[in-house]
Amino acid sequence: MSITVKYFANLKELIGRDRDDIEFRDGMTVADVWKQVKGDVSDTMGYLTAVNMEYAPEHTKIKDGDEVAFFPKVSGG
Repeated sequence: MSITVKYFANLKELIGRDRDDIEFRDGMTVADVWKQVKGDVSDTMGYLTAVNMEYAPEHTKIKDGDEVAFFPKVSGG
């Protein structure tokens, strides 16, 4: 029972890898996954998430076998 976690753009560099496979726990949310994988990355930087290639908020429940992706928030002018 596991989920795949992918990191994109500068999150990949900050975390030091482009993906993880972590153990699934019943009741997990996107926020729980982030807490488990973020290492020293500050929560204040903000991020966007997708579950199975669809944008999803932090409270989204994860299922066994899901893919969770983290993207940095982007601003521009």
